[in-house]
Amino acid sequence: MSFAEYGPYLAPPRDRTGPLTADLDVDVAIVGAGYTGLSTALALRSAGIDAVVLEADFAGAGASGRNAGHLTPTIGKDLPTVLRFFGRERASALVRFADAAVEHTARVMEKHAIECDYRASGNLLAAVHPKQAAKLERAAELGRSLGSRVRFVDEGEMRERGLPPAFHCGVLEEAGGTFDPGRYVLGLRRATRAAGVRLFEQTPVTAIEEGRRVGLRTPGARVTADRVLIATNGYTATLGWRRRAIVPLACSLFETEALDDEQRRALGWPGGEGIYTAHEALESYRVTAGGRVVGGVKTARYAYASRLPAANHPRSFALIERTLRERFPMLRQLGIRHFWSGWLGYTPDFLPSLGATGEHGNVHHAVGFAGHGVAQATLMGELAAEQLQGREHPLAKALARRTFSWPPEPLRWLAFQAIMGVFGALDARTDRQVRKLRGA
Repeated sequence: MSFAEYGPYLAPPRDRTGPLTADLDVDVAIVGAGYTGLSTALALRSAGIDAVVLEADFAGAGASGRNAGHLTPTIGKDLPTVLRFFGRERASALVRFADAAVEHTARVMEKHAIECDYRASGNLLAAVHPKQAAKLERAAELGRSLGSRVRFVDEGEMRERGLPPAFHCGVLEEAGGTFDPGRYVLGLRRATRAAGVRLFEQTPVTAIEEGRRVGLRTPGARVTADRVLIATNGYTATLGWRRRAIVPLACSLFETEALDDEQRRALGWPGGEGIYTAHEALESYRVTAGGRVVGGVKTARYAYASRLPAANHPRSFALIERTLRERFPMLRQLGIRHFWSGWLGYTPDFLPSLGATGEHGNVHHAVGFAGHGVAQATLMGELAAEQLQGREHPLAKALARRTFSWPPEPLRWLAFQAIMGVFGALDARTDRQVRKLRGA
């Protein structure tokens, strides 16, 4: 087992660009070269707008290249919470936004011929204990009533599908599936560069100077732009910009060694559905095209003052490995090849934030995907590009709302400790019940 700094999907590309060494004057400057930044740059380029992308590391080095590889229409914390906070009309609009995001992402893969092992298998929110069945049935009914393409899968169908016995029933999200996030983001990088967008990697932004024209300071030069887009998601706090609007949480993942023929037969799972569990802090699992099991999360970590939590976190790695062995006892001899971590960006209501700030309204942002950023961040490129041109994309209306900030420190740190403590206690109780049931 080894710690993989960038995860198993990515390594610094040999053709890394940058760093920026000469001052630039542009129409639009984009900070961050993940799904959102690259998608926005592509959309602007097709509209004939001169945009430059600045990236502190290399394109995709953040959560875009480190995630678990699930393309899902999930939105917010969960649909019951979205309905409770925003009402039926807004909840239905958010469901349409999330479904449109999945469809758009699949079209992007096809349009740019991005080979990323995409498998339109759907994803399953699964119960690990029979007590969760009623809750999931209600969630499926609510999702359908709001227009989502979901349905409840009972235990009989779970067994017919050959899904691992750890999962009793679930809610099948029929839109989406699983894919290789590294190959996807590198495909976006290639498409962006092929379109003629100027990408400067190894170019961190050290200061944002607001005014009629925005200045971005980097270690080697200054960029002056009419408009700026902040597309840094979980890294946003490192810019010193709107530190209480979005906070970073770290989640950890694993990749196993390749399954041998006997292990593959014992595991079953022929449909390759992505699985994530009905915990408060979910677990995720999928089988890659290369026959490895990828998954993890189980816990999320916050660091005081919204610093980036440590990526190499053995305690989290040990927890998710122990959970893997419990969920898949037939794989007890299967080795773990890599552990890694990534940083997610969260707004207080767990919904993406799209808007513009500053005295002149020319510092735009598209951040806060709360772990659902594969589809939503890709679609956000289209929405952000429209906003940067002074227009509103029809789907942007779903995201328009009164926003709040996280509390100041130390209240923010204390709040996260309390929330994660409660979530951890609830999940630990469920897992104890699972062990008791298995023992019986």
